Amino acid sequence: MQAALAQGPAAHGWTEDQRWPLARITHLIHALFGVDYISRGVSYLLHRMGWSPQIPAHRAIERDEEVIAQWKAHTRPRIKPPPGGRWPGCVSRTSPGST
Repeated sequence: MQAALAQGPAAHGWTEDQRWPLARITHLIHALFGVDYISRGVSYLLHRMGWSPQIPAHRAIERDEEVIAQWKAHTRPRIKPPPGGRWPGCVSRTSPGST
């Protein structure tokens, strides 16, 4: 089973992306071994084999890391609340919402 997973999804006919969702692995197990599992059962099997769930980071195509770094360095310190979480002159007795 590990060898089949290591070949990647494209080797088994899934060419649109290179992820292994549980539904695909369930289908692969049925195709290779003729055994039906539910997704939770496949999750247990993968865990026992040492595999862990990975969630890909979805980033916008337009994302500009340089602009984000500049914003964090220059703009964020001006608008971030001071240590202690209260702005000078705050009269609220309740603690401000967390950021």
